[in-house]
This record gives sequence, C-alpha cells and structure tokens, in this order.
Amino acid sequence: MVPAVAELRRLLPTRIPSAQTRGIEELDVRTKMKAAWYEKQGAARDVLVVGEMDDPQPRAGEVRIRVAFSGVNPGDVKKREDAFGVGMPYPRVIPHSDGSGTVEAVGEGVSREWVGRRVWCYGAQSYRPFGTAAEYTVVPLNQVVQLPEKVPLEQGACLGIPGITAHRAVHVAGSVEDRTVLVQGGAGSVGACAVQLAHQAGARVLATCRAESDKGIASRAGANEVLLTSGTLAEQIRALAPDGVNHIVEVAFGANIKTDTEVLAQGGSIATYATNAPMPETPVWQLVFVNARLFFVGSDDVQAEAKIEATQEINGALESGWQGLDIAEIVPLDQIARAHELAEHPAKPGRVIVAIT
Repeated sequence: MVPAVAELRRLLPTRIPSAQTRGIEELDVRTKMKAAWYEKQGAARDVLVVGEMDDPQPRAGEVRIRVAFSGVNPGDVKKREDAFGVGMPYPRVIPHSDGSGTVEAVGEGVSREWVGRRVWCYGAQSYRPFGTAAEYTVVPLNQVVQLPEKVPLEQGACLGIPGITAHRAVHVAGSVEDRTVLVQGGAGSVGACAVQLAHQAGARVLATCRAESDKGIASRAGANEVLLTSGTLAEQIRALAPDGVNHIVEVAFGANIKTDTEVLAQGGSIATYATNAPMPETPVWQLVFVNARLFFVGSDDVQAEAKIEATQEINGALESGWQGLDIAEIVPLDQIARAHELAEHPAKPGRVIVAIT
C-alpha cells in the first residue's frame, strides 16, 4: 500500500456508524469519490491529479458535505507551490479550504437535523490533509455554517478564508463604530469583505484600488470613498480624514507602510494580512510618535471563537442584502490546474471557484 493511501485509511474509519448514516449497516463497505490531489509540490499542471479515492466518513463531531463548489484561495496555491518552504505536510493533499454544498451525513454527537442543509465550510485543508476539491469533504461541525436561504452555493464557496481574514483584520484592534477605516486593496476578495464588514460595523470606510475599473467593486461593498493608488494617495486620504485614519486593513504591508504611517491617526492601528516583501523597511520612529499599533493576521490561526463570530457577521451581511464577492470564473474539477493558474494570474477581478458536481 502506497504511503498516501495508508495515511488515508489511517484517518478514515473502516466501519460506518449505522445510527448516523441513514440506516447503512455496519459493514466495511466503501464507495469511491472523484477528487483532485497532489502528492508532490510544484506547478499546477505538473502535480495536480484528478481521479478516484475512497470517500470519507464523518467521525464524532464531524459532518460529511457533498461538495458543490470549491473555492481557490492564494493560500491554496502557495501550499501547492511550497511557497513557504514547509514541504509536504501529508503524503497526499486534496487542496482548498473553502467550499459549499449539502450535508449528507453526520458523525456521532451531531444532530441529524444538519442532514440536507445547504452549508458553507472553512478550514477543510487547514492543518488537515483533505480539503474541498472532491465530491465529499469531512469537517468538524464548528467549521460548518448554514448558508442563508437566498444565497447561491457558488457564493458560499467564496466566503471562508477571505471573510474570516477580513473580519479579524477589521476588528482585531477593537470597535470601528464611528471610526474612519482605510482598506488598502478594497477590490480584492479580502478587501471587499473588509469594506462590507467595516461598513456593517458602523465605520466610515475609505478604500483604495489600482484601476478605475475596480472602483465599482469597493463601492458596491460599501465604501464611502474609493481612491486610486497614486503618488498623491496620502494627500487624498488626508483631505478626506484631516485628523487621520483610525484603523487600516492592509494587503501589501511593504509597499504601503510609508503611506499608512503618513495618514494614521494618533493611537491608530494597522492590521496586515499580506505583504509584497517578506522583509520590508518600516518607519519605526514615525510609528512610535503616533503610538501606532500593528497587528498581523493569519486566518488559519485566528481563535476559534473569533472565526465563529466572523461567520455570523458574514451571514448577517448577506442576509442584509450584501451580494457577496464577484466570481470571475467557474471551472470544472477536471480542469483544476487551470483554476489554480487563473488564481495565480487573474484575467479579471473576482474569485475563481471549482464546480464539483
């Protein structure tokens, strides 16, 4: 037995708990599911494989989701490329942490009322080997969120990592109600979520984007003002916020820290979730003089309670009429390598998602 298959069989039970699987008897019977995976890291077309493998069974506290759509995030691409230099954490990886679908089975301790519910999930491949790029995924119940009735499943696959990252980046320094919040990169997935969540929280939201064609994305998300990044950006922001910006959600710490420092209010805060340079120069004394607070946000390691709060507020925004994130392209599972390439080199703004069924 190859190591990847051995690992799979170690993680999945061989006997199915009959009380939780619609009357299936306790037999060592498995069916196959279609899935995409990689067993080595590298370029998408070199390492991603689409085939069949045993379908997973939920353990105690878990649910099994029949996946409809799987979201592709930059982090999924970086893991596959080994961009962080950590190597293969498991012999076989089914990629993607975010997805949507319908709960089909539940493990011990989970109410059967979940069966049949439309849901979105997050963290399916965070510190776990098997994500959502498959017909079925198994995740702990606390990583499953019921999708509001009128929200399409396609949108559900977009919400996890961008929404949780954005929520934490908006709220990590405290309440933003009646504060001025600057969202750098307000047309991106995290940025648009941050604009909407800050707006929902009662902030005055300024957003930046790189192209005139992107301004509508940030505006639809709830930005009060949208500015193009340019040589006069700091002046434009100061004209709109003479007393300074109270909180900044930052997508490119290295590129923007000089501007952020110039517009930050006394006692203001910056929450960054990404950087264009891993070792950026930072104007320390200027930040000292304004008593700035810096926060670094990694969505995988946000506290569980904060993640749950984020999911509730994301659903609340959707129920209040937010249309969610733009979807650039929907790609079939058989073309998952193309989906990864589109995520790496976007042809147009919006999320890339993979259609499973």
